Amino acid sequence: MPKPIGGLQSILFPLVTFLYITALTGNFLLVLAICTCKKLHTPMYFLLINLSAVNVFSISVTTPKWLQALFTHRRTISFQGCVTQMFLFIWALVTELLLLSFMAFDRYAAICHPLQYRMIMRKEVCIAMGMIVWGFGLLNSVIQTAVLLPLSFCQDNVINHFFCDFPPLLKTSCSDTSMNERMAIASDTVFGLISCGFTLTSYFFIMRSIFKIRSAEGKRKAFSTCSSHLFVVTFYFSAVMYTYMRPRSSYSPDTDKWVNLLYSVGTPVLNPMIYSLRNKDVKEGLRTLIRGGQQFQRPQVSTIKASRSLC
Repeated sequence: MPKPIGGLQSILFPLVTFLYITALTGNFLLVLAICTCKKLHTPMYFLLINLSAVNVFSISVTTPKWLQALFTHRRTISFQGCVTQMFLFIWALVTELLLLSFMAFDRYAAICHPLQYRMIMRKEVCIAMGMIVWGFGLLNSVIQTAVLLPLSFCQDNVINHFFCDFPPLLKTSCSDTSMNERMAIASDTVFGLISCGFTLTSYFFIMRSIFKIRSAEGKRKAFSTCSSHLFVVTFYFSAVMYTYMRPRSSYSPDTDKWVNLLYSVGTPVLNPMIYSLRNKDVKEGLRTLIRGGQQFQRPQVSTIKASRSLC
């Protein structure tokens, strides 16, 4: 791992520590709020739990080792540890891409087919979606790692990055990496372009349905249900596609590190804030969770009043 320049290390350690704790706290609170609030037991929030899980998974793969390097001044990692970190990060990366696509489909079903929504997004479909995103993410990671392991690596194998990502690790190899590059292009095409195309298609039909709504209030409510996800998708897809879906010859390690930082650390921090601050149900669930209650207060008050009126 490269040595930080000047006094940057003393600034990075508390900043990265704060971001890591914020990401863990925000995502765990979001999951607890959804699990304890029956009103949030819907397909959209089931997918949101998976998103929080993959965010915690993703940031925990890269950040603790980075913090150790900043704190101990030891910027080394074993080959096995480096490959394991790459394997886990690619798994999380593809899982999140597929998950965001299925979340776009969920919003499409809710807005374009509201009467059939419960049938389309029934329990079995949601479970299948969860298995698909995690399963295909794992399968892709296994394939990419399997074709990387036979490569030989140079003695001066310095990775100009803050974690073992696939492109900088491939640059340290002394072997012919054409096979790896072809496999990476195939993976980028299948999971990147198809996920992006599926998401854009879903939002095309969503926007078309929203524009057909006559009332301004109806349009506002419909758009508010997908605006948070649309922001996350735009932010995440653009950063990932910039890193992995451009010619290998155009890689710039110094620039790519900052872009990687956006989606590997930035999205796990921002996602729970975006989905909670723009969602009244989630905010109410968080307030209930903080108060230690098990359900919303309004039904409790009305039940108490009704019981008193009968006495």
